[in-house]
Amino acid sequence: MTAATMTTEAMTTEAVVTGIGVTAPNGLGTQTWWDAVLQGRSGIRPITRFDASGYPVRLAGEITDFVDEEHIPSRLLPQTDRMTRLSLVAAQEALADAGVVPAELERYHAGVVTASSAGGFEFGQRELQALWSKGGPYVSAYQSFAWFYAVNSGQISIRHDFRGPSGVLVTEQAGGLDAVGQARRHVRKGVGLVVTGGVDASLCPWGWAAQISDGRLSTRTDPATAYRPFSADASGQVSGEGGALLVLESADEARRRGRRPYGTIAGCAATFDPPSGESRLGRAAELALADAGLSPQDVDLVFADASGVRAEDRAEAAALAGLFGVRGVPVTAPKATVGRLSSGAGGLDLAAALLALRHQIIPPTVNVGQPADDCPIDLVTDRPRAARLRVALVLARGRGGFNAATVVRTAS
Repeated sequence: MTAATMTTEAMTTEAVVTGIGVTAPNGLGTQTWWDAVLQGRSGIRPITRFDASGYPVRLAGEITDFVDEEHIPSRLLPQTDRMTRLSLVAAQEALADAGVVPAELERYHAGVVTASSAGGFEFGQRELQALWSKGGPYVSAYQSFAWFYAVNSGQISIRHDFRGPSGVLVTEQAGGLDAVGQARRHVRKGVGLVVTGGVDASLCPWGWAAQISDGRLSTRTDPATAYRPFSADASGQVSGEGGALLVLESADEARRRGRRPYGTIAGCAATFDPPSGESRLGRAAELALADAGLSPQDVDLVFADASGVRAEDRAEAAALAGLFGVRGVPVTAPKATVGRLSSGAGGLDLAAALLALRHQIIPPTVNVGQPADDCPIDLVTDRPRAARLRVALVLARGRGGFNAATVVRTAS
């Protein structure tokens, strides 16, 4: 086989999603979370993981029903941060959903590519406290890696003995989509399967100090009004923890295994905003559609980044109007039920897009009502909307100027 033939095959190999695993503030497990999304049941609530009474921001999308000891082997508890524990659970569900038995795979058949925004903040905080209060001998040796950006990829790989290509993407909220794009490249190059997406968690005093520092988080205390993307009275963002991991493999491999894919990752793209601050989110969407061989007229649904910051909502609405025309395509933001999950957001939105395609239903954006006049989009609110869906566009923006777009479509 020539290099040219290999390149052509790589460019035409379809990467499909055969497994989904979710850990979200409004539901542990994919079905529980999806039911909550369709019912508009929110996981945004007052923070309980630490005393937030002295902070101006006191709400978050917090996972309250995750008991670590019920999900994680005791030997792993001393060496893992909360985000890693959530990731291990999501990966386990995704693999089971895909019908994958890791012990039956060839050692180098599978890889792991995840996203991370800040690493294991809570683990790092505990060890810093030990250092300050007791001294260096009391700092865990696991600190050398438990905080690290790539630790989720590493721990998932170790647990399932995956020796294929692995890595981590660090582009904040855009990271989950960027990780899936990298995983898709691996599948196209012949890797058997890749666990990919993102799960994040930094609801601790140290993590909270970092998140509230730029003033983007809402200071409202009512969970129903704190995060209202595209609304005229939007007051900022609500942070959260959790996310989703997906099993990505070639369409041929899925057929060989007799698996019905949720959908195809048809197009991926990323851009970066220039120093002038001009948004290039729309350009990322254009590039993703071009990568998929599709036009804006082919898109049936958009999963918005949905900042909740007025200026950014206006910029996203303008980008969508530029692509699809004013109110030209239905738009939704189910993240309004969980908050913005940093690197976990992209994977969770992709999971929602894939389930929307499978069930032919658009999940609602809760607590918004009608979008603001300067955000002229067809925002699906209040209740789910039945629709004929073949193609969905998922958008994400990360702090610092990162933009990502992913096109998913029903599997052929």
